[in-house]
Amino acid sequence: MTFPPMESVHSHSEIAYFGLGKWRIFWGDIAKDFFWKTKHAGRFLDYNFDVTKGEIFVKCMEGASTNICYNVLDHNVHERKLGDKVAFYWEGNEPGDELTVTYRELLQRVCQFANVLKSQGVKKGDRVSIYMPMVVELVVAMLACVRIGAVHSIVFAGFSAESLCERILDSQCSLLVTADGFYRGDKLINLKLLADEALQKCRDKGFPIHRCIMLKHLSKEEGDAPLGSQSPPAKRPCPDLQVPWNPEVDLCWHTLVRGASDECEPEWCESEDPLFILYTSGSTGKPKGVLHTLSGYMLYTALTFKLVFDYQPDDVYWCTADIGWITGHSYITYGPLANGATSVLFEGLPTYPDVSRMWEIVDKYHVTKFYTAPTAIRLLMKYGREPVQKYKRDSLKVLGTVGEPINPEAWQWYYSVVGEKRCPIVDTFWQTETGGHVLTPLPAATPMKPGSATFPFFGVVPAVLNESGEELEGASEGYLVFKQPWPGVMRTVYGNQQRFETTYFKKFPGYYVTGDGCRRDKDGYYWITGRIDDMLNVSGHLLSTAEVESALAEHEAVAEAAVVGRPHPVKGESLYCFVTLTDGVTYSRTLEAELKKQVREKIGAIATPDFIQNAPGLPKTRSGKIMRRVLRKIACDERDLGDISTLADSSVVEHLFQNRCCVGV
Repeated sequence: MTFPPMESVHSHSEIAYFGLGKWRIFWGDIAKDFFWKTKHAGRFLDYNFDVTKGEIFVKCMEGASTNICYNVLDHNVHERKLGDKVAFYWEGNEPGDELTVTYRELLQRVCQFANVLKSQGVKKGDRVSIYMPMVVELVVAMLACVRIGAVHSIVFAGFSAESLCERILDSQCSLLVTADGFYRGDKLINLKLLADEALQKCRDKGFPIHRCIMLKHLSKEEGDAPLGSQSPPAKRPCPDLQVPWNPEVDLCWHTLVRGASDECEPEWCESEDPLFILYTSGSTGKPKGVLHTLSGYMLYTALTFKLVFDYQPDDVYWCTADIGWITGHSYITYGPLANGATSVLFEGLPTYPDVSRMWEIVDKYHVTKFYTAPTAIRLLMKYGREPVQKYKRDSLKVLGTVGEPINPEAWQWYYSVVGEKRCPIVDTFWQTETGGHVLTPLPAATPMKPGSATFPFFGVVPAVLNESGEELEGASEGYLVFKQPWPGVMRTVYGNQQRFETTYFKKFPGYYVTGDGCRRDKDGYYWITGRIDDMLNVSGHLLSTAEVESALAEHEAVAEAAVVGRPHPVKGESLYCFVTLTDGVTYSRTLEAELKKQVREKIGAIATPDFIQNAPGLPKTRSGKIMRRVLRKIACDERDLGDISTLADSSVVEHLFQNRCCVGV
């Protein structure tokens, strides 16, 4: 792809305040580097961000048709002659479990699985749920969906059966793709057991899934012929894994693929056809199905990957995220593959089998561009420099962070210890909803400030608003919003346009509201100050306080629950929960364990409460509204409560302070 030289994009005004006419010309030029079955006609972009003027919409390149799988695979293999180039180095949970997959091999396997999906009746527009560990077949499954015009809905393999069921029901999926199980460090996850539990819940709610395709990742039998030379974990065989099997529903991935052709014509799709649905926590407690469409998302992830990481053809790129999150969609699969990049795909944990694992992998594959979460950096900081300095890391050229704001101390450690003060850091701000980076420095082009997401990407126009919706000028602090769309922004909440408009556009008509607060300094740098709604950022993953509260309140012993965030040195935020019990119930360690288990089962391990405090009463206004800012103060043991004159009963506050959980971090 041809892009403007890095040195030409360094100024704030050039990046942020592209005129809309120039913006359209710019993106039109980027589009020329992709294959289009039909060209777009008319305006490159059309949109409405103002709810007072009608329905909110964004349309990009209407009239164009293409296929994103064709562009990231066929185009690279046939036109760019990259068939023998490595697409992925797969690194398993156990050191020594590895696999190399070229672009040609990936194309063949995707075509095979696309034919498998077609043989099972999957057609254009159908939704397919994917619940898999970090294996190459996860990429194969998602690209096979888009090759035939189906819409993938990937559910993070750490989520519970209840969460999987909820997402299947909301998107009305016609088929589930899963695996038998996987290891996360020392922990065995029986994924098929969870998948079956989810499918039973779907049946109980009147929505049976008639087909479930299972990959044998741990229980491979002799004679199976999976992708390339892949084998089950060599140093962690699992022959006794109990894999439930329902012959009326379950199908074996390997058996199906063995008989499938490795040629499959792509389905040509319209520019605004759905590409995928990815669920993110919502403040009401019900996850939102964020819908992204084809052309704009493809262009945006390709360009942001290229420029933000200063991608070069000989790079080896490693994003440590899981594909179950938007980072994995945009910057493991679509962005890197659109550029013909070589990536590392990692199944394991940064601390397994020891805390040097990440740096061992960097040296093993000569990683040049490395993208991880502040949570991982803070975790590894605890172990000091020695585990890092055991390895050379001299291949590294650019370091990136994603998922949450990075505190300056972690930034300095990352820069000084990991990058040895020679690698620029790109601290990226974006969301599931934005599709790709919206605030980010560019390596070696933007002067760095530790902890700042710096400047807007091309054509992204941010603003800082006060509570009244007035734009603030210069150095200021308030609500972070965007004034116009970019190609990769979400198009709607699947099946719920009203929720889309209410969540992102109703509060400040004419703006996309991120839900984050920010501070803009005198130099025009943006500093994300955190969520301004009822959301928590735990280890880089957004969790809804309402969702956790709902899970707690479903327990028969709980009359009411309130959840707030408390700062955590590694995870960023931890969950501090207040529970009011029903009459006659006594709080105990057994009950506490039951409540934690209930949240894990309803949402997933990521949402497990760190602290649960028995709260006979909660601080409420006379109208009955819980004053969460007071609860946050209690969780942090901060006595400066501000004005609490509106509390119906101020005595509950002192009682809660006196009975705080013993917090050791």
